[in-house]
Amino acid sequence: MWISHAEKPLQADEPCHVLAVEIFSAEFNTSNVPSISTLVGCCQGFITVDKEASTVRLIHFTLQDYLSSAHHSILFSRSHSTIAETCLTYLNSQQVKAFSVGAPPDVQDMPFLEYCSVYWGVHAKRDFSECARSLAPELLKGHDGEISTRSLIGRVIPYYAESYDTYSPFSGLHCPSFFGIVELVTTLIEIDRYAINEGNFSGCTPLGWAAHNGHEDEVKILLRQGEVTLDEPDSYGQTPLLHATWTGHEAW
Repeated sequence: MWISHAEKPLQADEPCHVLAVEIFSAEFNTSNVPSISTLVGCCQGFITVDKEASTVRLIHFTLQDYLSSAHHSILFSRSHSTIAETCLTYLNSQQVKAFSVGAPPDVQDMPFLEYCSVYWGVHAKRDFSECARSLAPELLKGHDGEISTRSLIGRVIPYYAESYDTYSPFSGLHCPSFFGIVELVTTLIEIDRYAINEGNFSGCTPLGWAAHNGHEDEVKILLRQGEVTLDEPDSYGQTPLLHATWTGHEAW
């Protein structure tokens, strides 16, 4: 499921750490991590390690096509929700939370950290389960200073990475607006914990991020909030409308 539905080719040690995650567990038990040889052996020849790229892949592209086709989607019917739940549990673990923003973790110790930080929201947007609904707020309430925030910013929006320490943080409402997770944006607005016009480390508001990434449903939800400011500029003088124009989202 992971190899055929992941957003990028997984490094050889990533799926091993995936299998060690126990949903809702606050502790990541490293003794549960199998060796890559054990993993390959248990998959009965369906996966292999690409030694040149150090990634794990399916044995042939036709198997990828087979597993990804709509006709066989029942094999992994809740793949994206399962992946999102696993990523959120990993990011909520005590081991990940122990890392400070100023001291990047040893990638060899936490090889699954970057994938979870960058892609949990991508999978959650596709299938947002009740389990993820309870796990996500736990992550987002401390998202102002989490190492996962730095991983996301450094990987997806690297041109903002240098300003991360000098501007206000990436609050819980900014994150689902960035990913475009309708259910989570709605939930956080109802909780009324986050200021809807708050600027993050770059001065960009939740509306600005939703417009920047072309998430029309989130833009509509935010616009329905009476207190939202339509033309709040970020630290670079860009308004939400300018973000939408700059990134080519004409529907906005």
